[in-house]
Amino acid sequence: MPAPDRMLTHLRQAITLIRATPGRRGHTVALEDCTEVLVAGDLHGHVPHFQAMLKFADLANHPTRHFVLQEVIHGKFRYPKGGDKSHQIVDLFSALKGQFPKQVHYLPGNHELAQWTSRPVIKADENQNALFQEGVNEVYGPAFGPKIYAAYLELFQALPVALRAPNGVLMSHSLPAARFLPLFDPARLEREAHQEEDLQPGGSVHSLLWGRDTSADAAANFLRKMGCDLLVSGHIACDNGFAAPNDRQLILDCAEAPAAFVLFPADRKLTHADLVACVKTI
Repeated sequence: MPAPDRMLTHLRQAITLIRATPGRRGHTVALEDCTEVLVAGDLHGHVPHFQAMLKFADLANHPTRHFVLQEVIHGKFRYPKGGDKSHQIVDLFSALKGQFPKQVHYLPGNHELAQWTSRPVIKADENQNALFQEGVNEVYGPAFGPKIYAAYLELFQALPVALRAPNGVLMSHSLPAARFLPLFDPARLEREAHQEEDLQPGGSVHSLLWGRDTSADAAANFLRKMGCDLLVSGHIACDNGFAAPNDRQLILDCAEAPAAFVLFPADRKLTHADLVACVKTI
């Protein structure tokens, strides 16, 4: 692990770079200087899967290729005292954002939202929020742990919740359930600061990160509102690492094996079949 003071510097630099990402408008980004996009599924602390995809992305040799991570926290990997190790990928992202500020992006999921709004996620009778904070304090100690944890929360709040590729492919953690779509307002995602009502159940950000509606109608209506053609998302576990539940959506999952990611061209229009054909597994 990096020295705590160095890690804090990386995090603060990453927050600044996230807010300065080219094409950013509020909490959305229209990807610029982009001919390809590699999107990971939910990582939940799986460092080896992250490393494999980073190697495949080969960003230094592909300056117009973008690399998108999503939902990296709250995993099954633990420190000796029981704290969650998943902050390690946030650390790796922060360093990577410094190296490739225009190419690397991080989409928050419902777990990041739950962490920064202090709404506990319980799995197997364990408080995932508490385990995450314990892991940070366990590895960075009492002097730096609280400062680094506060920086993580600031970083989560700065992250864009939706990315648009030049060819009309949208990337977000999920999509609103059909019952929330009439109230879903994409313009609210373009505000510089999140509004409290958008973070509550039924709000535009909450429904975008927590929704599980994979019906064809929900996907089509959501994409119409967002002005896009196809959706790459996560949030839902997939036995094969990915799923195509309708003719507009691709779901990716990297938390277990096989882990799936998609590397698609962004400089031409794609059909849904084209997009699915770009999926690769680890």
